[in-house]
Amino acid sequence: MSDHIKKIAAELGINEKQVSEVVELLNQDATIPFIARYRKEATGSLDEVVITDIRNRMDRLRLLEKRREAILSAMEERGQLTDEIREKMEAAETLTELEDLYLPFRPKRRTRATIAREKGLEPLAEILFKQKEENPIVLAESFLDQEKGVTSVEEALKGAQDIMAEWMNEDQEARKALRELFLTQGIIRSHVIKGKETEGVKYQDYFNWEEPVKSIPSHRLLAIRRGEKEMFLSLRILPPEDIALSLLESFFVKGTNPSSLIVKEACQDCYKRLMAPSLENDIRLISKERADRVAIEVFSENLRQLLLFPSLGQKRVLAIDPGFRTGCKMVCLDTQGNLLQHDTIYPHPPQEDKESASKLVLKRCQEFKIECIAVGNGTAGRETEAFLRSLEGLSKIPIVMVNESGASVYSASEVARKEFPDQDVTVRGAVSIGRRLMDPLAELVKIDPKSIGVGQYQHDVDQTELKKSLDGVVISCVNNVGVEVNTASKELLSYVSGLGPQLAQAIVDIRSQNGPFRSREQLKKVPRLGPKAFEQSAGFLRIRNGENPLDACAVHPESYHIVEQIATDLGVSITELIGKSDLAEKINLNNYINDKVGFPTLQDILAELAKPGRDPRQQFEFFQFAHGVNSIEDLQIGMKLPGVVTNITAFGAFVDIGVHQDGLVHISQLSQKYIKNPAEVVKVHQKVIVTVIGIDLERKRINLSMKKPD
Repeated sequence: MSDHIKKIAAELGINEKQVSEVVELLNQDATIPFIARYRKEATGSLDEVVITDIRNRMDRLRLLEKRREAILSAMEERGQLTDEIREKMEAAETLTELEDLYLPFRPKRRTRATIAREKGLEPLAEILFKQKEENPIVLAESFLDQEKGVTSVEEALKGAQDIMAEWMNEDQEARKALRELFLTQGIIRSHVIKGKETEGVKYQDYFNWEEPVKSIPSHRLLAIRRGEKEMFLSLRILPPEDIALSLLESFFVKGTNPSSLIVKEACQDCYKRLMAPSLENDIRLISKERADRVAIEVFSENLRQLLLFPSLGQKRVLAIDPGFRTGCKMVCLDTQGNLLQHDTIYPHPPQEDKESASKLVLKRCQEFKIECIAVGNGTAGRETEAFLRSLEGLSKIPIVMVNESGASVYSASEVARKEFPDQDVTVRGAVSIGRRLMDPLAELVKIDPKSIGVGQYQHDVDQTELKKSLDGVVISCVNNVGVEVNTASKELLSYVSGLGPQLAQAIVDIRSQNGPFRSREQLKKVPRLGPKAFEQSAGFLRIRNGENPLDACAVHPESYHIVEQIATDLGVSITELIGKSDLAEKINLNNYINDKVGFPTLQDILAELAKPGRDPRQQFEFFQFAHGVNSIEDLQIGMKLPGVVTNITAFGAFVDIGVHQDGLVHISQLSQKYIKNPAEVVKVHQKVIVTVIGIDLERKRINLSMKKPD
């Protein structure tokens, strides 16, 4: 363990004590948000990113140790383990290095080399491999054996070469050098499979493609691999063959005599038949892992930005899931997001009845004192927005277009069925649209992140790693914002540090049976919510208007005594202390430092007392698309339009400009200066001004630019 801690500390550029403390806390089942927020003294104020890195690196090292133990145990059972081999195995720092060392000892199927050994040709291979000035033909003649099936000199030499090729393939240093060559000089080549030219037209860019493996972007590699998986493309990853053969020969060919020529031929056979296919598979895995890592990082960052998008807050909302043929489903929600009323209106053809639709919209707005209207941005969204803006009685009510990606997934989910067992999917979808305007985080946690529409090749990457990363993002965001115990859904509560689905359901059940919680202390009475779960969760749970004013903020109950002491020293009550920045200035933090509490925690407490329960999300801003631009046919080259960033990829950003088809701002069009990552310039849900620079009606593609004119 100490070696792991040293290694991680060196890799991350932090001290070993910080790593050790984080690992110890993780071993005690502490969550990353809890460690980052409430154990700063122990970790030296490491943030969630570094703590996550420590966890992931420790997991990889433990996986390496587990594999090492399995290999050593297997070799010991087979009598293959020597002190020298054990020492090399224990010194291996990566799984690749470990597997290369194990390769000569791994149980094999019956190979050409195995057959040659059965024929007694290994001594011949050993003599030839030394490359002395001896005649290979004369040597081979002494190994002819009719009973063993060695009937000719050519057969004997070929068998010896098979054995040498296997030795070469299992040589750790040679494999390491060739693997590095594959990584640095390997070329990815993709070609269309014969006969699939028409059927696989979506992959036509890659019908005859070449690119260095070391520099191919994540999205391109994943696209080519998808084309291969769907059997439209063939894919190879190889370095120049002459360079690879020359490198391999440099390890084993020691002269120019006849024996050396036999060894050289064995090198060529080794590379083409054994090593190249094996290393190509390695590089496919390595390059895929790299591409996955980038795609998952992009997806995770997009999800974080989406979840932390500003909330409208507790307003009375009328939400509409728009449609043409089936009409627009309209719901009215109270300030808590509860469904009060639902209707269907038909402001558009083919069942157009604008008069009735207008009267009903105005009636519901007046009846339920509506403060904001949310309209889904799907089919008929812009037309519905235009209809609403034409109504004189709505001039003072903001109308907001809401990204409805995933609303249909939610509406058909078990969560939605439990929430609204008596309503159909259209009502549930409209409710989701309204709620995600009021509080995106609280609503979007009910939906599988992969259905929200902010990913890049999310179905092609490692699903276990993707889920691990996305779950981490959701947990981070939920705990960063904090959760109101008395109004949160089970789904939202389940992401709180230390809880999970079962405890979240137990909290909801107790709340339903006994009414709202009056204090954090009452949470200890929830079945199965023990001291550890309380410690992990309490600071992230909020109880507004409860018995203790500190329960509404991020001060952890374990630190309440500090606040009480501060209030006593200042001669005020806790209620008087909260929100009074002038009082905070009088506090001398040195008076409250002890062996468990230091400056980081005390500074957090002061910040929280100054702005109790502060929502870290930015202020909500209203946005409106350009009037009269409702479809791709309305666009013209050179138009400048307001838009909203909906997705960020490695090659650019997609922007909704209100025409039912997002436009692409290629990375080269995001800024005047060169940028490596689109996230340097834009964020999901950011409001931007774009210029239309390309329109492809047939393929429904829109090219946009954010560059400012010179």
